[in-house]
Amino acid sequence: MEDKAEMIEDYFRDGSKFGASITYYDETIPLGNAGALFKLWETGELDGDFLLLNADSMFDVDFHRFLEFHRSHHALASLFTHPNSHPYDSGLIITGEGGSGRVDAWLTKEDERPEFYKNRVNAGLHILNTAIFKVAVEDGKISTELIGQTDETGKIIKVDLDREVLKPLAGTGKLYAYDSPEYCKDMGTPERFKSVSNDLTSGLVSSRNLRHPQKAIFLDRDGCINRYNGFIISPEQFSLLPGASEAIRLINSSGCLAIIITNQPVIARGDVTVEELTLIHNKMETLLGAEGAYIDAIYYCPHHPDKGFAGEISSLKFDCDCRKPKPGMLLQAADDYNIELGSSWMIGDGWRDIECGINAGTRTVLLNGEGTESASLDGSKMVDCERQTEFTAPDLLTAVKMILNL
Repeated sequence: MEDKAEMIEDYFRDGSKFGASITYYDETIPLGNAGALFKLWETGELDGDFLLLNADSMFDVDFHRFLEFHRSHHALASLFTHPNSHPYDSGLIITGEGGSGRVDAWLTKEDERPEFYKNRVNAGLHILNTAIFKVAVEDGKISTELIGQTDETGKIIKVDLDREVLKPLAGTGKLYAYDSPEYCKDMGTPERFKSVSNDLTSGLVSSRNLRHPQKAIFLDRDGCINRYNGFIISPEQFSLLPGASEAIRLINSSGCLAIIITNQPVIARGDVTVEELTLIHNKMETLLGAEGAYIDAIYYCPHHPDKGFAGEISSLKFDCDCRKPKPGMLLQAADDYNIELGSSWMIGDGWRDIECGINAGTRTVLLNGEGTESASLDGSKMVDCERQTEFTAPDLLTAVKMILNL
């Protein structure tokens, strides 16, 4: 059988028929997934910023946005990160608060992880600057002369990109995570290859590129994903409603973005800190991830217009533009992810959710079954809400199936 490396070179050659210029590095001795990069850097063939892409992944992303993020943060390395359906056996990327994307920790599969965590994994697409090689060498982590040699046990010295080059940059301010819902999936097994092939044939792969308008299903949190029972101020109070994971899995497979839109006045009231709210949301993402579901983004409003609460945070006590029923969070999501609001849906269990969707120009669904805010209220607002919404459903799963015509 012809050598597979030769098959690849025979097909692509110098790349001219594809409008590209291709050179090859013949790794006759396995050097690990970063050994060849160090060899190329030594020869001067790599300089400045460059893309590093996993060969067994299918992706279609807007690299212009990715590169803009990388350069605006003056990063040595930027990782393309996203949620996936199996975070429990994936490496986790932990970033700092405030949405800067700065990577504070990198938990590989063998590392101990917290009980609850954000579903954010490295997708295998990177923008790197060759300065990372100089950093690794000067820090004594890597010796380029020894790569490819044998150690005292007779093993070939290799370099692991994640564990030896990138992970040590966590917490230094030089490593950043670029979160995106665009399509990027590993196709390294027969099952995953079949799944990716189906996505490619259906058009899902290209449609998720953020150059194209996206569709979203916006979800209220309390009463929609978890039981409505007043304010949640600790992870112990959070539990998923029956069918919530299945509903979100259906959204994930549909090509729509699953985005949470939630008012959290508990922060302005002083009942919960931002860190505590993050832990509650991490529990939600962990529970969903355990059942193969994920949320593409979470938007929350921390404000509250009324004063007079003990321990309240005065700087958050004002009439903002993001608190539902105002559409600020949906408008921000639309700007962040190129979402076509007229083709999107807002699902919620209260009048604020429905009015918010209408104000943003989305279609709406009111949930009114057990565990929802609607089930506990009886007033003119709810009557108006039922009259304005496109349809009602007892729970999230029923609503999603109706939206997707399942």
